[in-house]
Amino acid sequence: MEIEIRIPNVGESVQEAILAQWYKQDGDSVKKDEPLFIIETDKVSLEVNAETDGILKILVPEGQTVAVGSVVGKISTAAVSEEKAPDKEKPAPKEAEKSAEKKSESPKTEEKKAVPDEIPAKDAAKDDKDLPPSVRRLAAEQGIDVSQIAGSGPDGRITKGDVLLAMESGSIVKTAECPEPAPSSPDDKEQIVRKAMTPIRKRIAARLLEAKQNTAMLTTFNDIDMSRAMDIRNEYKEVFKKKYDVNLGFMSFFVKAAVQALKEFPEINAFIEGSDIVYHNYWHIGIAVGSPRGLVVPVIRNADQLSFAGIEQAIVDYVGKIKENRLELADLEGATFTITNGGVFGSLLSTPILNTPQSGILGMHRIEKRPVVINDEIVARPMMYVALSYDHRIVDGREAVTFLRRIKECVENPERLLMEV
Repeated sequence: MEIEIRIPNVGESVQEAILAQWYKQDGDSVKKDEPLFIIETDKVSLEVNAETDGILKILVPEGQTVAVGSVVGKISTAAVSEEKAPDKEKPAPKEAEKSAEKKSESPKTEEKKAVPDEIPAKDAAKDDKDLPPSVRRLAAEQGIDVSQIAGSGPDGRITKGDVLLAMESGSIVKTAECPEPAPSSPDDKEQIVRKAMTPIRKRIAARLLEAKQNTAMLTTFNDIDMSRAMDIRNEYKEVFKKKYDVNLGFMSFFVKAAVQALKEFPEINAFIEGSDIVYHNYWHIGIAVGSPRGLVVPVIRNADQLSFAGIEQAIVDYVGKIKENRLELADLEGATFTITNGGVFGSLLSTPILNTPQSGILGMHRIEKRPVVINDEIVARPMMYVALSYDHRIVDGREAVTFLRRIKECVENPERLLMEV
């Protein structure tokens, strides 16, 4: 019997997807609920799991664009049934004797035999045969030792996303045997590489272009003294981690401050729809997260009702979903305001682009010590530049500047967040 593997329906607006990567090879055995491959749409990446145990037959190679509902492979369950059948029979005399001998072996012998089988997933990944073709190609091109990478795929298998993420973070060292690039010749300058844009990248490009063309976007800037927030974080981070099992980051401070400011300036939490202004009496905050496959903005719903721990936990959960390709369309919809943190990549200052139809987006940047004047004295303080991009059609400059100043007040004096003043 063969079970068809179809591209699942991930949303009414999604009609096709790219089969980005197979975790298994043609002819491999698979288990029920084991991830088989990743699909990419214009909004999310999603893993598709096996419906049953069996032998995989791949019909569509990775990199192909496939329609929702189309068959990309099959799982043959006949081989599994044949393997299970002999188990019901009694063991032959010789086999029974062998099993008895194994039982009589000393525990030390059994331990010695068990050692070779206990290979960590990270070491097992050294065998190129265990890696998907796209991962092998990327590792070979970049001269990367995959044994240095912890896999996030099934059974610790390394995915292409793991390699890209490790390359971006700079946490891996290239292999010594990686050949040096050959001296460039005049002909090399004429060589180019052309690759089709992924659906997510196409969607990002379209949204950014739409924001530039269809909004009157303007940006205002300010700087924030992070001393008090850093002191509170350092003082309570250990007890916070112990109680809530999540780290205390600065994003929760800014989410709380943004909600406080949005309540005072509802236009920045509103949308323009035709000739109307749609105000929202709820605060769903989108958090921009960079991933190897593109920028995604999962939504923290009803952020005003969450504690610092609740916000940090929501962010951790979304990061896990993104890494494991479990993010759903529902996770990306409904935000009324967005926060993006370029500081994690070292950005000093930037102009964030609106996430339409939203009317505002807050940009955070890196923290660095700079000289500032306090009480007529020049002192060094950990400062962060912040930027607010807003739609000038609905938000005036006075509201935008005051909004950003309100966030500055709340982060510089976190006690105000608790007192809501």
